[in-house]
Amino acid sequence: MTESIDNADSATPSAPVAARRRSSTNDASVRNMVEWLVVIVVAVLAAVLIKTFVVQAFKIPSASMEPTLMVGDRVVVNKLSYRTHDVNRGDVIVFKRPPLAPSGPDEPGQLIKRVIGLPGDTVMAKDGEVYVNGKRLIEPYLPEGTETLDMDNPIDVPEGQLWVMGDNRMHSGDSRYFGTIDESTIIGRAFFKIWPPGRLGPL
Repeated sequence: MTESIDNADSATPSAPVAARRRSSTNDASVRNMVEWLVVIVVAVLAAVLIKTFVVQAFKIPSASMEPTLMVGDRVVVNKLSYRTHDVNRGDVIVFKRPPLAPSGPDEPGQLIKRVIGLPGDTVMAKDGEVYVNGKRLIEPYLPEGTETLDMDNPIDVPEGQLWVMGDNRMHSGDSRYFGTIDESTIIGRAFFKIWPPGRLGPL
């Protein structure tokens, strides 16, 4: 007579073994969760530090820099730029809104303009053209026919200050209306357009 063999006991782990396997699986799951939590926290902290101290993206809210920057464009601003070199004429900078600049509840706390006058410069406009220290300023970023008005008298830029203007000279609230800005209020230099894709490129 042939004996039948019940394989159920041999296929099913004993209770202690099954418990150890469950414990091992649970430990692995916990480790994975902790690892991902650490990765997420580190990524968030890195993003905050980078945004605070290194680079930050800004959305253009107005037409004051057209056609260089259109409403809705997004630019990347280098916050470390002026720790390595001085401000240059022609730089496009983001800075804190000056006290004399008109503001409302929906107005951003920062402005973006182009540096025209550096500390010690004398700036003025004559026949619609900008002159710096008596020499006509070549401005290839302006559309042909652009006129700069409301600068008939020479303006001396004090030390530690800058004269800034928008590229859309007829529709820009800038130093012609709120005066020079303090270099300490600069947030950084805008150097690259990242949005929309069709306008991607350096400034």
